[in-house]
Amino acid sequence: MANLQGLAKDTAIYGLSSIIGRFLNYLLVPLYTAKLTAASGGYGIITNMYALTAFVLVLLTFGMETTFFRFANKEGENPQRVFSTALIGISSAATLFFAAVLLFIMPVSRFLGYEQTPQFVWVMALTVSLDAIRAIPFAYLRQQKKAIKFAALQLLNIGLNIALNLVYYVGMDGHDPGYAFYINLVCSAVVTLCLFRELLQIRHGFDSQLMRRMLLYTWPMLILGLAGILNQVADKILFPFVYKGADMQTQLGIYGACVKIAMIMAMITQAFRYAYEPFVFGKTKDRDNDETQAKAMKYFIIFTLLAFLCVMGWLPLLKYIIASDYWPGLRVVPIVMAAEIMFGIYFNLSFWYKLDDKTWWGAIFSGAGCLVLVLTNVFFVPRFGYMACAWAGFAGYGVAMTLSYFVGQKEHPIRYPMQDIGYYAIIALASWLTMNYFADILPVWGSLIYNTLVIACFVSIIVRKDFPLSGLPVIGKYFKK
Repeated sequence: MANLQGLAKDTAIYGLSSIIGRFLNYLLVPLYTAKLTAASGGYGIITNMYALTAFVLVLLTFGMETTFFRFANKEGENPQRVFSTALIGISSAATLFFAAVLLFIMPVSRFLGYEQTPQFVWVMALTVSLDAIRAIPFAYLRQQKKAIKFAALQLLNIGLNIALNLVYYVGMDGHDPGYAFYINLVCSAVVTLCLFRELLQIRHGFDSQLMRRMLLYTWPMLILGLAGILNQVADKILFPFVYKGADMQTQLGIYGACVKIAMIMAMITQAFRYAYEPFVFGKTKDRDNDETQAKAMKYFIIFTLLAFLCVMGWLPLLKYIIASDYWPGLRVVPIVMAAEIMFGIYFNLSFWYKLDDKTWWGAIFSGAGCLVLVLTNVFFVPRFGYMACAWAGFAGYGVAMTLSYFVGQKEHPIRYPMQDIGYYAIIALASWLTMNYFADILPVWGSLIYNTLVIACFVSIIVRKDFPLSGLPVIGKYFKK
């Protein structure tokens, strides 16, 4: 229990920075959708460009964050040497990438559809290169349990980003989507400079033999990471290539804006991942590691289901995050959120092959899910538009999750509390269905009241069954019999 309490504490810190940061970032969504109308396609450009850079970032970091945790906790390895070797390797790859983009800027811009604005391409290439370089210092902060500094730098990045966006889009009444990219570059540069103490650890040098061993471990993680990020952004990357309508940027912008509402689930998954990954690798030798993973899975699912109900129940209010001309895309929100829940479950299921050094299994699972996602986009987006994007993510994550579970139960069995998980899933599904039913009958205010009562009932079930108030610090004494 003490281990889980430590995990909860770190998750709270990472989660606070992630949720506050993402919430503050949400302020940019109404700003962008107000200044860049759906018809202009400006937000479609932002959606597409950020999807591309997310993919490139995974390519440049080539799974080295997880590999760093694994090798830094191995007996006989020098953690400082592991850190500096990983940092030098990624920094070299990022520098070569940016140099190549500059050398072939026009062909690359033409291929991506930005022939008239090649500056968007090189600015984002430089930004993602800086993000890749700082990935290992951020992983080092997590490994050293420096959650507060990690959170502070993440919030600095978000706060500066918002401030500069407000200056341009509000103070200067700007309407150019390209300025979002320039601002992002400034923020990345500032945060990278704030990591100078961690970057100085590069003095421990580069160990070529160590890098070879790390690459042998990490290449399946690269495939895993690429497949994983494609599951998240392939729809936004492929959409301009497969959607044949003249309103391509408009439709992509509507989809991208509405997906932002569903990203509360991604926040929870990310916060959990930041704390959980070093936590699990750090207690590899503990006998109760499998039991801890089983319990963590259960609690993760409980809270993501609660988040799903909260977002869907209060969607009549949350939809005002985006401008009204983007509202036709709100029907993708429950699909995308369900897909994110499955991605979180898949992440929880992934530790058996990471701890057993069988990371190639992850490449197979993610590759299969990615293949399903890509094919669904290619074949169905031309006919069904962005709704196919949402269902493609659902199908892709579902395949990866299912394969990981059944193969994992054979290779490294873990007794997950499936009965409890199924119990909460059924209640959450029934709750959501009743919300949908009464949404068509009640006025908006009545629907909000009813949905809040449903959510409160779900919380009461959680408290009664798994989180008795008597076990909480300070206030718990008032609930003890």
